[in-house]
Amino acid sequence: MKKDKIYQQIAALWTENMPFNQLLGLEITQFNSKQSEIRFAWQDKLIGNPMQKILHGGVTASALDLAGGVVAAANIIEQLEDISPENIQKNLSRLGTIDLRTDFLRPGRGAEFFATARIIRSGNKVAVARMELHNELGDHIAFGTGTYMVG
Repeated sequence: MKKDKIYQQIAALWTENMPFNQLLGLEITQFNSKQSEIRFAWQDKLIGNPMQKILHGGVTASALDLAGGVVAAANIIEQLEDISPENIQKNLSRLGTIDLRTDFLRPGRGAEFFATARIIRSGNKVAVARMELHNELGDHIAFGTGTYMVG
């Protein structure tokens, strides 16, 4: 099975079968070992401050965490010799967030948001990703660092 097909299947699983990601409207638009991208549109249910009508910080952190987890997952798959569905499932079942730091740079305003992530370090047990959140105008809203259990 080709890795692109594997990435598509996992992306569908994480967006279509995870109610929380569906609630937030998170969509995985790029999934590979170099970079991941998560997109979501503004919805009034994502408001964190009704006076300012800005994105809730938990939504920001969740999008960054998913982006980091996606690129960490791609790095796990990239290192596998056996890419059978069973082996991929076994290895991805260990994936989990150990630590997540989110730095908010400006209020989350926009019609659409993009969270991207790149791997800083990927080892046998732990991967570290650097994530950023921008709106459709390119405004840098937040960045984060995620540490993920990968083995």
